[in-house]
Amino acid sequence: MGIVRRFLITGCGWFSVSCLATTAAAQTPLTWVEVRARFEANNPTVQAGQIGIDESRQDEVTAFLRPNPDLSGGVDVLNIFRSPAGSGVVDNMVDSASVGYLYERRGKRGLRRDSAVGATSIATSSQADLVRTMTFTLHGAFVQLLQAKAFLALAQGELADYDQVLGVSRGRLQAGDIAQIDFDRLGLQRVQYESDVETAQLNLRTAKIQLLGLLNDRTTPVELFDVTGPYDFAPPAQPREQVRQLALAARPDLKAAMQAIDKARVDHRLAVANGSVDPIFSVDTAWNKQPEDFSPPVNAYVGFSIDVPLRIFDRNQGEKKKTELEITRTERAADASTTQVLADVDSAYAAVQSAVALLQPYRDTYLAQSTRVRDTMTFSYQNGQASLIDFLQAQQDYRSVQISYVNLVAAFLNAVSQLNFAIGQEVIP
Repeated sequence: MGIVRRFLITGCGWFSVSCLATTAAAQTPLTWVEVRARFEANNPTVQAGQIGIDESRQDEVTAFLRPNPDLSGGVDVLNIFRSPAGSGVVDNMVDSASVGYLYERRGKRGLRRDSAVGATSIATSSQADLVRTMTFTLHGAFVQLLQAKAFLALAQGELADYDQVLGVSRGRLQAGDIAQIDFDRLGLQRVQYESDVETAQLNLRTAKIQLLGLLNDRTTPVELFDVTGPYDFAPPAQPREQVRQLALAARPDLKAAMQAIDKARVDHRLAVANGSVDPIFSVDTAWNKQPEDFSPPVNAYVGFSIDVPLRIFDRNQGEKKKTELEITRTERAADASTTQVLADVDSAYAAVQSAVALLQPYRDTYLAQSTRVRDTMTFSYQNGQASLIDFLQAQQDYRSVQISYVNLVAAFLNAVSQLNFAIGQEVIP
């Protein structure tokens, strides 16, 4: 039995390892498009905003409902005070019933619906602006993860190269070509590269956790989660004026401001309409038990009536003036939003151009130059033609240039994200 139990435990263990390996192999890195799609589908804040739009659409239904008719009934001529001898309380009773309906004039019902539709349009644009804002945050986390991966690859590559140098230097030490103190100084320098690798691994894990949180993903292990995307730069193809026009057409917050003007105008028309008179038409009928009391005898009758309120004092003056002022206020707010949109675009476009101007000399000159200097000094030091100080300085210069380049690429990608955020859509990939 013990042998069988060990066999089963071992089999289960191998099966679990096989499943984990299959899961790890099946977990492919996500592109930015896939990350954004998961975010829009799973983020609870985005889902809550969409529910708000659905609620606003139900307000449209409520606003377009017709008034309910009124049904009333009653009894009259009850002999409760002085009843003739031999007659009961209800012998002369008159039963009556009436139906009334409020007739809304001047298109109030349609205007209420148009106002509710305007509110839904504003809610839709506000939801799009919420998604725009959160997508900007999401893209920042995506770029941070790419930056962490670039730093880790750089740190691991530098550590591997430095270990090769240490291996060659160990051979030189054994051959008596370098002093022990120089080899020890080389060994101490390795601590910096080890620290870079550990820091990069920690930053990578932290960036993954942050991105998984934005995706509302609580099941994917951090070790299996990964993203992929270009970590490079390119000057924007669109001129600034074209980008400004795109922003004016696409920014959802500016759309919401323009839609607020339209809704304010509808609300003003509704306030004017609400100041008009709405009559109530009624139809009533009654019947009694002693038709001979009437001349000629009648035991039932039908009547019509109309109730017209006299709007002498209350003509909805306050709402009329308030909605009129609201039109002016929303127009001023839209002007301010337009100015802010253009300022956002100009600032973001300038940041992208500045990042490109800083990165271009790195790509054209500094990266190749720092690599050439490092390789030359490494070769010279290994062959006894350069001092230890010169070799370490070349290593430090190479590391500094590479780190600066990784940071500048991240700054460029964030500037592009800021520009897309200012435009209101992803124009620059």
